[in-house]
Amino acid sequence: MSRTSRSFRIAAVSSLAALGLLATACGGDNGSADAASDGKPVTIDYWTWTLGAKATAEEFNRTHKDIQVTFTEIPSSAEGYSKLANAVKAGNAPDVATIEYQMVPEFASQGNLVDLTELAGDTVKEKFPQPIQDLVNFGGRTWTVPFDAAPQLYYYRTDLFKKYGIEVPKTWDEFETAAAEVKQQDKSVRLASMPKSDPALLAALAWQADSKWFSIKGEAWKPAVDDAGSKKVAAYWDGLIKNDLVQTYTGWSPEETKARIEGKTLSFLGASWSAGGMKTSLPDLEGKWAAAPMPNWGTPASGNYGGTSYGVLKGSKHAEAAAEFIKWVTTDGAAVKARLSDKKSPSSALPANPEMREVAAAQFDTSYFKGQDIYGLASEQVDTIVPGWTWGPNQMDVYTAVQDASARSGFSGGVVAGQRKAESGIEDRGLKLAK
Repeated sequence: MSRTSRSFRIAAVSSLAALGLLATACGGDNGSADAASDGKPVTIDYWTWTLGAKATAEEFNRTHKDIQVTFTEIPSSAEGYSKLANAVKAGNAPDVATIEYQMVPEFASQGNLVDLTELAGDTVKEKFPQPIQDLVNFGGRTWTVPFDAAPQLYYYRTDLFKKYGIEVPKTWDEFETAAAEVKQQDKSVRLASMPKSDPALLAALAWQADSKWFSIKGEAWKPAVDDAGSKKVAAYWDGLIKNDLVQTYTGWSPEETKARIEGKTLSFLGASWSAGGMKTSLPDLEGKWAAAPMPNWGTPASGNYGGTSYGVLKGSKHAEAAAEFIKWVTTDGAAVKARLSDKKSPSSALPANPEMREVAAAQFDTSYFKGQDIYGLASEQVDTIVPGWTWGPNQMDVYTAVQDASARSGFSGGVVAGQRKAESGIEDRGLKLAK
């Protein structure tokens, strides 16, 4: 459980400062108003969507006298980031927020994050392996503190796989064959659903196929959202949809959940963090699900599907207190135990700090999966994440373009639209675009 990845690497982005990416982020308030002159505890605001966060905040408040945390749950994905960005503009942003790795360069470049080099740089260096550090350190600075790693996992109904005589697919060719077999046996049932509303999933699948959506050449950005790996993945899923071998429910929609509950969808493409949510969204299916490595293109491989870090938002007057809370959440076993004690919203996030993985594994209730070691499986898959992926400086806009075009013209159209938006967005931000 304490294994660290030697291959989970994002391309080094230390040259981002030279590219002008951090031009608007250099003056972030490092929060000098932490000390309370009246003897009362410093109160910091904490916004997130992650499971178990409320219980974690409550445990921190119970065990800390000088700092207290006010917890607020916000939406995930684009809606949540828009809420955070708007709050920074309005001057009422929280002190602490969770920022997924793909959004760290963009949020830093927009001036939304406080530079945490002095407050948390040593923590990141000492407590997290280098590949994880690369996700939050660039331009010679530390912008956020890692929370979890998110290797892809494949979740499937053991009872229904047995009913239809389906073996767990190890490759995407086997996945397509299994999808055809399921449809042939029952035309109302499908092996899986591939949502067109989740560009992060498409990115993870492209990552697995050795795609590189962004890279840096000299002092210029080179986007390649429609590279060979992405086109292969897009064509594959477009083909399955065209042949009616998979469903296309909106991700996390009531329709998608209903199909899983009723046994109309036999499996889904998830990540390490998916397991906890299944306990609340599919409670009556306890003991019927298992997890496996994601099917691959012939060689074991995975992409990072999400993954979250903690940042301090610009305008915080309590950055020092916020950094203390962040350090506790990411490196203290008590925080891990508190997060996993929340039975109403259990979390299966795989700690980015290897020292915390055994603590998490010991706390996570595996009865839903009939004792399967989900944390052990996820830790193994971290080592298969393909190296060399770089997130771009306008990732949210690229995601929006991919999502909108995928809904109209399939995933193949989505990656083409994503490439166009990546190119135009880089130039619109005054950054150099490699020719």
